[in-house]
Amino acid sequence: MLDSKVRTGHLPNGFSYYIRHNNSPEKRALFYLAVKAGSILETHKQQGLAHFVEHMSFNGTTHFKKNELVDYLQKSGIRFGADLNAYTGFDETVYKLPVPSDNPVLVAKAFEVIRDWAQEAQLETAEIDKERGVILEEKRLGKGAQERMQRVYWPVILNHSRYAYRMPIGNELVLKTFRPQEIRSFYRDWYRPDLQAIIIVGDVDVDLMEKQVKLLFSDLKTTARPRERTAYRIPLTGESHFVKVTDREMASTEVRVLIKHQRAALKTVNDYRAWLVREIFNRLMAQRLYRLNMSATAPFIKGEIGVEEFIGGLDSYSLNLSARPGAIEQGFKALWLENKRAVQFGFTEEEIERVKRDYLTVMRAAFLEKGKQSSDVLMNDYLGVFLHEKAAPGIEEEYRISKDMIPAISSKEISEYAKSVFSAANRDLLLLAPEKDAHLLPDSAAFVRWMAEVEKADVTPYQEEKSALALLDSLPAQGEIVKQLYDDTTQITTLILGNGAKVILKPTAFRDNEILISAYAAGGTSLYSDSDFQSATEAANIIHSFGVGNLDQNGIQSFMAGKQISVSPFITERAQGIRGASTKEDLESALLLMHATFTSPRMDTTVFNGMMAKAKASMMNRWMDPGQNFQDSVLAVLGKNNIRRTGPSLKKLKQIRPERSLSIYRERFADASNFTFLIAGSINVDSIRPLVAKYIASLPSLYRFEQARDLGLSMPSGVIRKTYYRGLENKVAVRIIYSGACDFTIKNALHISALKECLQIRLLERLREQEGGVYAPAVSANVSKLPSGRYSISIGFGCSTENVERLIAATREEVSRMVQYGPSRENLQKYQAEELMLNETQLTSNAFWMGYLERQVQNGEAFGEIYSYPEIIKRITQKDIQETAVKCMNGSNYMQFVLMPETEKNNN
Repeated sequence: MLDSKVRTGHLPNGFSYYIRHNNSPEKRALFYLAVKAGSILETHKQQGLAHFVEHMSFNGTTHFKKNELVDYLQKSGIRFGADLNAYTGFDETVYKLPVPSDNPVLVAKAFEVIRDWAQEAQLETAEIDKERGVILEEKRLGKGAQERMQRVYWPVILNHSRYAYRMPIGNELVLKTFRPQEIRSFYRDWYRPDLQAIIIVGDVDVDLMEKQVKLLFSDLKTTARPRERTAYRIPLTGESHFVKVTDREMASTEVRVLIKHQRAALKTVNDYRAWLVREIFNRLMAQRLYRLNMSATAPFIKGEIGVEEFIGGLDSYSLNLSARPGAIEQGFKALWLENKRAVQFGFTEEEIERVKRDYLTVMRAAFLEKGKQSSDVLMNDYLGVFLHEKAAPGIEEEYRISKDMIPAISSKEISEYAKSVFSAANRDLLLLAPEKDAHLLPDSAAFVRWMAEVEKADVTPYQEEKSALALLDSLPAQGEIVKQLYDDTTQITTLILGNGAKVILKPTAFRDNEILISAYAAGGTSLYSDSDFQSATEAANIIHSFGVGNLDQNGIQSFMAGKQISVSPFITERAQGIRGASTKEDLESALLLMHATFTSPRMDTTVFNGMMAKAKASMMNRWMDPGQNFQDSVLAVLGKNNIRRTGPSLKKLKQIRPERSLSIYRERFADASNFTFLIAGSINVDSIRPLVAKYIASLPSLYRFEQARDLGLSMPSGVIRKTYYRGLENKVAVRIIYSGACDFTIKNALHISALKECLQIRLLERLREQEGGVYAPAVSANVSKLPSGRYSISIGFGCSTENVERLIAATREEVSRMVQYGPSRENLQKYQAEELMLNETQLTSNAFWMGYLERQVQNGEAFGEIYSYPEIIKRITQKDIQETAVKCMNGSNYMQFVLMPETEKNNN
């Protein structure tokens, strides 16, 4: 099944194409090259070279020498990494190139790039040798407890198949020593037209695109005797395995049961029906486990059960348990019992109908957005068609099939499906745990005994508590809208309400059925003492977990059944508020839930005690993770060891008092007069006014006119250098931070953004391309207005111990050059092109507008400021950035944090 809107075909040489017109977003198109060649096709001497080829495709092709491809596309506004990218898996390699489709030159270049990727990578020896270091650093980033443990259990659960020994990142020795001929051989064997497809989705002329594909790709060659593209699979032997692995840096205890099955096809209508049965089963199990996970008596940190795609042509029925320390038996038995209950008794009609209704609601919402489907979503569908022979009938057909089939799916079918996937054959059980607990861990016989005990135990059918209560005892009395204002520039309507609240309405046509909701008021945890801080900072999360009004969390889930809504409160250091989302037809339910979230919080000490038990269990071994430990150490220095800035801890958890959290929550949401509400998306001002009057204008007000308090918690000044020694791997993390005071203006903020991006481009060139010492250096910047103007610019990268000093020196040298000379004209142009293209795309997103309007409200800035961005960006000069670098990166406030492996402690 393939959507009729897709133009597809095969050229005489076997090359495939899929083309679909889609104008969401407008004036943009995605060009992908998909190759049915991944690491599974590598010989023993080629381990890692499929991924290496992917890298080399950006380092010299027929039409773009060395790094010219990335350079050219950046100048055209296409960001490397965020936009231009690729990935390599076991079975495929995929290249991604988004372009502005209203630029004929760039569209022509996109075809040229895809054509080069398909068969014209140069693979020059000098460039290969330069790239070795980059790929070894990418491999280094993945090292740690999880990777070490995977090396032990991976071959076992994959039945020692080829997949167990062909991880895409490759073998370190091979990456260091392979002869260039090996990578050229891989490229010649597998980058051929019968294994390739171009997929184009976007605002394009389909006829013209097809014509260009035929013109440019028909001459792709294949060898006279092409190698057979074997479809490798993981054999199902019927055997089951138990694997216990411990590691010194493993911070949690995990139990995973995988029951492997051949993956079902998804090509025909009947296949789709079988997939729907599986999907409903998964949602039913997720619903049950959600309720169990949220319960106060859950004997584990988290439990999950469901069927998921595995690899090598297999699916897996998986039971995943995150156990509390010292409570593996209780947690495992509880999860196994729930599995037995589902397999033995199935699901109640009420559960099934709720899940069916929810699923059809989601499908209907997607159907109503059929004209505004994202090109990214469609692209993933068509990749599945080519790479995995999956059906992609289109949302109209999927919705029609779902409406026809889902009502007829019976409880018996679902029960039979559950019995079919739960099997004693091909069952693997993994136990992953901290090394310090090795002597306490159960063996295989213990798990077998626990399973047998559960199987013998009496199990009753599932029952859920039902509540006949309404969310609220009575609906709010309608309030008053006293004034309506309209801004023609931004097309924003402002409503002033009788209770003092303001409502900002931003109708858009970006989506057909999406509404975003936000509420914001100044105050937050800044108004509370240090002794109340933990209760205040966790108040929103804790109180929200108790439910709302007359309904506990399970009751809230029932209330939301069949609706597309979300409502979540937050309390940050300087503010409190709510974020939510809805469809047009569910907007009133969302606003009712928001009203209740303001006015009717609940207390449930039993749920609180369960939450705290889980949180403490999760926290107990946090210190063993070197990355978390480093992060906490850095936060402590940045926050001058103030408790409001340091990382989480058991001590902090013990300071939370639920009664105080409830009183703080009530205080923060008691005064609507201090709130500004934002609603953006598929709304009509006239239609929404009655709902605003009913659910927002009716909120109580105290007219306190609160403001957040300045706590004086800015980053420390001066020069700070800290080195920490944790971890077993030869793996270094570097973080460098420049910070200080600044005048907050939109111009200054954009100048700092430009400085950040130009430095990012330059460090990528220097540290990755020239030095070959890092995979992806990251530069970030933050500029804030409140409580006083501040900026911070952070540089981070990972590397080896051998290179750390050299790379820090290179980084500081590039910063010094930026301070002394500013960026190159070329790099400034790249920033301007990228930022202008990004800005154009963002302006068609409800999420972007909501985030932007929230910031403007918080900072007290004009809504129309966004329209000045392009002109300011165009006018930024090299001197502007150099002067900004002088102010922000002169070294007077410089912090350097380095995480080194423990083995280096005695060497320094």
